[in-house]
Amino acid sequence: MKDALNVLRQTFMTSLPLIAIMLLVTVFVAPFDDPAHYVQLGVGYVGVVLGQSLFLIGLNYSVIPIGKEIGGALINIKKIAFVIFFGVMFGFFATVAEPAMWVLARQTNLIVSAVNITLFVIIMAAGIGICVGLALWRILKNISIRIVFLVLYSIIFLMVIFVPDQFIALAFDGSGVTTGDISVPFILALGLGISAMCKTCKEEDNFGIIGIASAGPIITVFLYGIILRVVYGGMPVEGVYNPEAQETAMALFTSSLSDTSIAVAPLLVAFIPFQIFLIKMKKSAFRRVMLGMIPVFAGLLIFLFAVDYGFAYAGGYIGEVFMSPDRPAWFRWVLPFLGFVLGLSITLTEPAVKVLADELQQMIGLKAMNTRMILAVSIGFSVTFAIVKIMLEIHILWFLAPLYFISMVLMKFTSKMFVGLAFDSGGVVGGALSSALLTPLTLGIAQAVATAAGPGAQSVLTNGFGVFALISVTPLIAIQIMGILFEKDRRGK
Repeated sequence: MKDALNVLRQTFMTSLPLIAIMLLVTVFVAPFDDPAHYVQLGVGYVGVVLGQSLFLIGLNYSVIPIGKEIGGALINIKKIAFVIFFGVMFGFFATVAEPAMWVLARQTNLIVSAVNITLFVIIMAAGIGICVGLALWRILKNISIRIVFLVLYSIIFLMVIFVPDQFIALAFDGSGVTTGDISVPFILALGLGISAMCKTCKEEDNFGIIGIASAGPIITVFLYGIILRVVYGGMPVEGVYNPEAQETAMALFTSSLSDTSIAVAPLLVAFIPFQIFLIKMKKSAFRRVMLGMIPVFAGLLIFLFAVDYGFAYAGGYIGEVFMSPDRPAWFRWVLPFLGFVLGLSITLTEPAVKVLADELQQMIGLKAMNTRMILAVSIGFSVTFAIVKIMLEIHILWFLAPLYFISMVLMKFTSKMFVGLAFDSGGVVGGALSSALLTPLTLGIAQAVATAAGPGAQSVLTNGFGVFALISVTPLIAIQIMGILFEKDRRGK
C-alpha cells in the first residue's frame, strides 16, 4: 500500500506543471464558453494521473519481474541465434504496450484517417524489436558502439531524401515515445542476460541498447510513409486537427478498450510459453505476476481514455488561444516560455530520469541532481525549439540535422560508456505524461498556424510533430558534454 501511495504521489507531482498551465489558460486567460469543458478537463486530468499510477504499480508486480525472469533465462539458452530471436520478439511485444506510443498513434489518426492506429503501433514496435536484436548482436560481437550509431543515423538521414515530408518529424517522434516504462526494463534485462553469456563483455557494454533500439522506429515509420505514398499515389488527404469533434465518451471508451487489449494481450501470450517451458516460476510468483497485469490493463485503459476525452481537447484549445489573431501579436510568444517551463519541470519529476541519475551516482559518483538538472534544461530548450519551429513553420530537419551532426562529432571525444548513456537518455526522457499534453498542444498550435496562414501553410502533419524528436536529440549533446567534462575532471585529480 505504501508503494502504491508513493507512485501516486510521484505521478501527481509530475503532472502539476501540466494542470497548472491548463488552469492558468482556461480559468484566467481564456475561460471555456461551455462549463461542461471544465468537467471534461477534470475527468481527463484525474484519469491521466490515476491511469498512469495504476499502470506503474502493475508494472512493479508483473512486467518488470517478467523482464528480469526472461533476461535471466536467456543465460541458460546458450545459443546466440535464439537469444537474439527472443530479444527481437520481446522487444516488440513490450513496446506494443507503451502508453505514449498509443497517444502518438491516436493523435496521428485524428489528422490522417488513412493511418491505421494499430498498424502504426505495430510498425513502430517492429522497429524497436529489430534494433534490440541488433544491439544484442553488437554486444556479442564486440562491435564499437560508435560505429553502430554512425551507420544507423547515416542510413536514417539518407532515407530522408525519399520520405514524404509529412512523415519525417512523425518518425523521429516515434523514436522518442517507444522506449518507456514497459520496454526499457525488458530491454535492459535482455542486455544483462546476454552480457552474462559474453566472456569478453564489460559493464559499459550494457549502455547504448536503448539508444540503438530507438533508431528502429525512425526507419520503419519512414518505410511506412514511403509505402503509403505509393499506395495512394501521393499522400493521403489530411483532415483538420479537432479533438473536440471526436466520438462520444462511450465510443472513445470502447476504442480505448480495444487498443488496450491489443497492447497487453501479446505480452501475456509471449510470456506464458516461456513460463511453461523455460522460466518455471513458482505458482505463487506466477499468480502475483498475473494479478499484477490487472492494474496494468486498467491503468492503460483509463490513461488512453482520459487523454482522448480531456487532455487532447485542452491541449488543442491552449494552442488556439495563444495563436488567436484576436490577441496582441506578442501574446503568442509566451508559448515558447511556457514550453521551457513544461519541459524543465516535467523532466525534474520524471521517474525514469531519476532512476538514470541515481544509477550514475552509484556507478561513478556523478551527483544525481546535476544529471537531472542538465537533462531538464536540455529538455526545456527542446520543447521551446519545437514550439518556435511550429510558429515559424521551420522544417524539422533544420534543427535535427545540425543537432545530430554535433552529437556524432562528440562521440569521438566521449568515452564509450557516456556515448551509450547519452543515446540511452535520449530514449527515456519522454514519458507518458509528457506525451499526454505535449502532443495535443503542439498539434493544436500547428492547426492554429495552418488556419491563420491559409492554403500556403505547412500541413499539420508536417509542422505539428517534432517535439519528441527534439526531446530525444538534445540529451545526446548534453550528456556527452557532461561526460567529457567529468572524464577531464577525473583525469585532473
